[in-house]
Amino acid sequence: MEQNTNKQQFMQGLRDGVPVSLGYFAVSFTFGMMAVAGGMSVWQATLLSLTNITSAGQFAGLEIIIDCGSLWEMALTQLVINLRYSLMSFSVSQKLQKNIPSGHRFLVAFGMTDEIFGLSISRSGKLNPWYHYGAMSAAIPGWTLGTFVGAMAGNIMPGFLSSALSVAIYGMFLALIIPPAKKHRPVRAVVAGAMAISAVFAVVPVLNRISSGFVIIFTTLIVAGAAAYFCPIGDGEEETHES
Repeated sequence: MEQNTNKQQFMQGLRDGVPVSLGYFAVSFTFGMMAVAGGMSVWQATLLSLTNITSAGQFAGLEIIIDCGSLWEMALTQLVINLRYSLMSFSVSQKLQKNIPSGHRFLVAFGMTDEIFGLSISRSGKLNPWYHYGAMSAAIPGWTLGTFVGAMAGNIMPGFLSSALSVAIYGMFLALIIPPAKKHRPVRAVVAGAMAISAVFAVVPVLNRISSGFVIIFTTLIVAGAAAYFCPIGDGEEETHES
């Protein structure tokens, strides 16, 4: 009976993960093109996506690799950008049944992304890890395959077409930030603050020598810290901000 339940949960997660997989394919396609344009091979780019599964972290890491940044810079940048996955994993771990072995919990955490977290945390009642595995089984291949196809296409397509398609990632980020920025003033302030600080690092003579990885770290810490201090979300406001 338990095996049947696990199978049903897995298939449900697989079905729910298909739309996520399609979205991942489109975004990772751009990453694949940018990776080969930066000097990585097709298989290096594909392996990077298979083992990391993080859009913002991979794009930031790719820029550090291209700029020949240090390992410390890479580690700190990934820590700042991907720290949210630890919080998501803690949250989902609390939703799992108490008798779930640690091995399952670690595997669930490995496949944690923003979208998979949203699918898993929205399930009613206790979470069966096999549902999470089903969503992972759809989403991770989509992200990895998109990177592979994009990397292959980057080697074939003319340079001007690759450059045009690489702009798609910025359109994705705009699509993510514009809707909540329209609804909530703190989000608008965070976006404007991040843009202003990034501009300062880009134009001020001494600061513009700081590598991209540390710019991301400083900008994130400054803007996120200021937002947490000046615009804290109370218990009664949390639901309003998420709606």
